Amino acid sequence: MKNIAWDNYQIFLAVARHGGLTAAAGVTALSPATLGRRMVEFEREIGRELFIRSQTGYRLTADGRQLLDHLTELEAAARKVEIWRGGASGQALVRIVAGTWNGWLLADNFPAICTERDDFRIDLHIAERRASLAHRETDIGIRAFEAEEGNLAAVMVGEVAYAAYRARYSVDVGPGRWLAVDTENAISAYLRWPHENQAGNIVVTVNRPRSLRDLALSGAGIAVLPCFVGDLEPRLERMGGEIKDLRHRQWIVMNNDDRHRREIRIVVERMRKLMIAHADLFAGKRPSHGG
Repeated sequence: MKNIAWDNYQIFLAVARHGGLTAAAGVTALSPATLGRRMVEFEREIGRELFIRSQTGYRLTADGRQLLDHLTELEAAARKVEIWRGGASGQALVRIVAGTWNGWLLADNFPAICTERDDFRIDLHIAERRASLAHRETDIGIRAFEAEEGNLAAVMVGEVAYAAYRARYSVDVGPGRWLAVDTENAISAYLRWPHENQAGNIVVTVNRPRSLRDLALSGAGIAVLPCFVGDLEPRLERMGGEIKDLRHRQWIVMNNDDRHRREIRIVVERMRKLMIAHADLFAGKRPSHGG
């Protein structure tokens, strides 16, 4: 049998653990349609029926449960290897998952998170997907909703506001030129907003949120951005006020069993301080430059 790409196994784990395509879409950054197609292809490749499909979700067959057990053992072994690697290098590894803009904030303030005096390393993974910590795929995540899993700890760090932005000194783009992330990659509510409210006026779609800011700066059109991103950029201005329906709270989450590890405790506290220091910006309380 030919080798099967490891990401197919990871997608299987997401669907198996979350019981269906819609819930798994929130942790994989893939659409339910794409997940469904990938799982059909995976079953064909592996030569086993893994799921019983119904309107209420996906249930595992006997083969599916057996594969889940095997992969869970592999994950545990991989975790041991990571710990071993950290011990071999004399440095522990702290894995952080953040969305595009929180990742941007962390990177821009990285000396506040990890210094040359620290005896640990950081793996910063940027992804528009739900941070999965229950099975220790990562150590620290930032979420737009309170942790639902019983084995997760969470620290609330304020609210996030959103608005529409355009280039300040460009020719007036008018109300009819909107920028959006394509529907397959529009995971978050603010990324779906243009499709739900300005679908007929979208002139450019991209596959990554980071490009929205760049396109807006070029004068290509109007983009919905977190206020802490748009308001920090003096070349952008708000189009109207805050989009109230998009406001949400924000949490730093971690596995409850790992939160007492010294390096994780240190990094979480530094992230908390950084985000609290930017709380007004996150909440959209500071107006745009010159606005």
